[in-house]
Amino acid sequence: MVGIKPTDLAPTTAVKFVGAGTAACIADLVTFPLDTAKVRLQIQGEAQLGHGAQAVRYRGVFGTITTMVRTEGARSLYNGLVAGLQRQMSFASVRIGLYDSMKQFYTHGSDSASIVTRLMAGCTTGAMAVMFAQPTDVVKVRFQAQVRLADGVKRYNGTMDAYRTIARDEGVRGLWKGCMPNITRNAIVNCCELVTYDIIKELILKYDLMTDNLPCHFTAALGAGFCTTIVASPVDVVKTRFMNSTSGQYSSAMNCACTMLTKEGPTAFYKGFVPSFLRLGSWNIVMFVSYEQIKRAMMRTKTSWESPF
Repeated sequence: MVGIKPTDLAPTTAVKFVGAGTAACIADLVTFPLDTAKVRLQIQGEAQLGHGAQAVRYRGVFGTITTMVRTEGARSLYNGLVAGLQRQMSFASVRIGLYDSMKQFYTHGSDSASIVTRLMAGCTTGAMAVMFAQPTDVVKVRFQAQVRLADGVKRYNGTMDAYRTIARDEGVRGLWKGCMPNITRNAIVNCCELVTYDIIKELILKYDLMTDNLPCHFTAALGAGFCTTIVASPVDVVKTRFMNSTSGQYSSAMNCACTMLTKEGPTAFYKGFVPSFLRLGSWNIVMFVSYEQIKRAMMRTKTSWESPF
């Protein structure tokens, strides 16, 4: 990320890797209810198609949260949290923590990176992270959506049970279900999120609008979250539908997208847009602010250990 002064000690790759995973977990803890509401809204049209002319259960992000608390209890807002934290610790560490290293790889060690180079770095780390952490994402989405079982029986009894059940019933490949749309989605998200944050922060510092501190990080993160939501929402909806689908419901992610378009219209691709923005905007703010502070704290600690006197 930009903003390090020449006289500052730049964070190491290990510091960025651990810091990104930790910051992402903090952000998930704060914003997980919004993510769960987003998933419920995204699959709502699909559930209606399967059960005929059924009344709309969820209306808006706060209406969804209120309905879930009333009918399922407050704990339902955190369904899949364990898998979500597992996902962030493995996923964000790669896609965010290795972003600067990948930029340097493409520029052969130069600190000057063009827009194209940043986009390439974002796509690369986003795809790498999905291939590594996809099972955790599948389990998280299944937990968040398991209200679809109307008889009160839980789809999975716990996180580890979910991994075992999916592998047993759908094969090991079931844990990587939706991998391609998720790679597409996260390549887009990473490009928008990291590159936009990078550029906004760079411009703020270049024109001396703010110093490299919390208000600057807050502004850049909010802008990154808004841009990312607009671009990534259609792919995100398809990813959620496909990963949550039963065996044989869709032949591929493309079939899922075509089914949504023909049966629900183009607006289906922006189902859950408001909670998506509330979640991505708030998630970006918490994550990037935490990430910047964790990096600095870890580097101060490292320096104090290396120079005790």
